[in-house]
Amino acid sequence: MTAHPILAEALRGGIVESFHRGALAIVDADGAVHTALGDIDRPIFPRSAVKVLQALPLVAGGAADALGLSDEELALACASHGGEPHHAHAAASMLAKAGVDAAVLECGAHWPYHDGAIKAMAATGAQPSALHNNCSGKHAGFVCLGCKLAGGGDVAAFVRGYVRPDHPVMREVTAALEAATGFDLSRAARGTDGCSIPTYAIPLRHLAHGFARVATGVGLSPDHAQAARRLRQAVARAPQMVAGTGRFDSRVMARLGERVFCKVGAEGVYCAALPEVGLGVALKMDDGNTARAAEVVMAAVIEAQLALEGEDAVLMRSLSRVELRNWNGLDVGTLQAAEALRPRS
Repeated sequence: MTAHPILAEALRGGIVESFHRGALAIVDADGAVHTALGDIDRPIFPRSAVKVLQALPLVAGGAADALGLSDEELALACASHGGEPHHAHAAASMLAKAGVDAAVLECGAHWPYHDGAIKAMAATGAQPSALHNNCSGKHAGFVCLGCKLAGGGDVAAFVRGYVRPDHPVMREVTAALEAATGFDLSRAARGTDGCSIPTYAIPLRHLAHGFARVATGVGLSPDHAQAARRLRQAVARAPQMVAGTGRFDSRVMARLGERVFCKVGAEGVYCAALPEVGLGVALKMDDGNTARAAEVVMAAVIEAQLALEGEDAVLMRSLSRVELRNWNGLDVGTLQAAEALRPRS
């Protein structure tokens, strides 16, 4: 494989100490490539970056309306959250509306990612459940979809095994992912994600195209276009649900609202929809680095593509060029997107 370009670099003492290579695609809703860096046709596993695409059937199929899901709950269906109390409570609320409880979730349990939530639970001797899994909102959304598909039958029985590729719930989710990206998933490499659902290898070009469609509705079925708009609005109204306190996605969408929908995925993947310019973005860092590298690249892309002013511009610059400090608070360097990605000042 040809070496990908450097997308992010860490500087110390006036020189580059480390760098991170990767690939980036920016595509419009018609599939025209706006920007291509590296190999954008190599299939990669998008992991959690495509949760909004996986949530389309939840809204388009009528389950969200039938169960009266709130903006917070719809945002959680698109989330990789930190397991804070409001995240776990919202996941439990979604399940209760479907007439079931956390016992039906098949994502597994882990401690919250949010430090304060871990310490609060440890102080009381509480143990984590599947509700604290960073994917519990997505899985609760799958269960809510299953509630609709069950047609009044036993929901718990119907959704059992919903993580399997051949389950009716997962077939709906996979069909939505394929329709949005325009990539034939029947021929794609298939793996198992951290939360146990199938994950399909899709090229960055197609992922970016899918997010351009989410941004504009162009190329989606009417039901999916309406669903994409509703999910983007829900996330803009409840950005803390999609990530959590201090997290990149929540900070950016709290600041920029419906101007940006961005979503991280494991192993250095990031995707975004930019509605006002009609573009979708997909990137993958070769070394799988997410917080250190992928975030500064995504921040630089948002800076370059949107006309930002005032506090909007200040926040995004702080995220695309991060000042590094040591434990004594001394300024020791900078983590930043490569010069070719940074907007000209």
